[in-house]
Amino acid sequence: MRPKILFCATVDYHFRAFHLPVMEWFQQMGWEVHVAARGTLVLPHTDQKFDLPIERSPLKRANLKAYRMLKAIIDKEGYDIIHCHTPMGGVLARLAARGARARGTKVIYTAHGFHFYKGAPLRNWLLYYPVERWLASRTDCLVTINEEDFGRARRADFRAGMIAHIHGVGVDTAYYAPIGEEEKRVRRERYGYSPDHFLLIYAAEFNANKNHRLLIYALAKLKAKAPTARLLLAGEGPLLHECRALATQLGVAHMVEFLGYRDDLDELYPMCDAAAASSLREGLPVNVMEAMACGLPVVATRNRGHNELVDEGRTGFIVEPDDVASFASRLQLLYFFRDSRRRMGERSAERAQRYSLEQVMGELGEMYLTFMMEASPGGAKDQYRRAYL
Repeated sequence: MRPKILFCATVDYHFRAFHLPVMEWFQQMGWEVHVAARGTLVLPHTDQKFDLPIERSPLKRANLKAYRMLKAIIDKEGYDIIHCHTPMGGVLARLAARGARARGTKVIYTAHGFHFYKGAPLRNWLLYYPVERWLASRTDCLVTINEEDFGRARRADFRAGMIAHIHGVGVDTAYYAPIGEEEKRVRRERYGYSPDHFLLIYAAEFNANKNHRLLIYALAKLKAKAPTARLLLAGEGPLLHECRALATQLGVAHMVEFLGYRDDLDELYPMCDAAAASSLREGLPVNVMEAMACGLPVVATRNRGHNELVDEGRTGFIVEPDDVASFASRLQLLYFFRDSRRRMGERSAERAQRYSLEQVMGELGEMYLTFMMEASPGGAKDQYRRAYL
């Protein structure tokens, strides 16, 4: 029989967005790959998929049903490894796998940014911190994706079998990459922009955490000094209409492009001049890593994820999340000083290499290796060693 791994999260599009390379790699290594999450997406590199009624809120009764279903699946399938993601996916999987762990199943949990962090609301600390600390003792490997979470888990003595730091989910730096000036001119023309436009891009869902209002207010403050600036907002969400109305109210509707959901960000990023990132909290944001890989300087708000990615004054700027004047002034610097903007972008692309898919797959492979060898016959152990040692 082939060894089996189960990937679990709250929603199935989490895997489509972030983990398909890992799932493909497991299949290439001869493993059977199962996925358990809410949703009916058909995922590649998946041998079997289970649709569970998991809800994001821990108070929803549907989570009790999801737990029972997940426990039955785990007990029946006899997984060698379970790798869970997202807060509720991580809670339910680790609870449901208690019996399986006693039988030898290894349980891995990736924290894509703890809900308790420096500056987090007190309720987050009261609710999430004790739960994560307790569940750590039911985790064979706790994976963190930023230095703040890694340090906190170690200092707080989270009793996982091991605590690892992986540089995010990996950005394909062959796919997200800078382009030459001539290609940039051609691409801008194709999308309706000229070489004189100062293009600023932010790809994020329109919700309260992503804080789009800061960008629109900053643009309004900048419009007289940078009339060719254009803010490209890619994404959808509950606050989209509110942001449209704000742009109109502030007289910058002609300077803001609401692009909707886009699957061509690899085309859009490289033709832009800079990226913005205005969110209040982040674990290690993929949108910023993708923009950096495309050679863009970044103006970002201060939070643990942005702080780790953006090197202040070298690859971009960090400002407070409510400081409209500072955000506008940093954009103004990038608007006027093209040579500095270009050098910052070059350093961004260099820095992004540490978060590349190749780098992350190597880090994950080292982490997986120990657990995989325990589940596989002797011949496969040599195969795994050759792959990552």
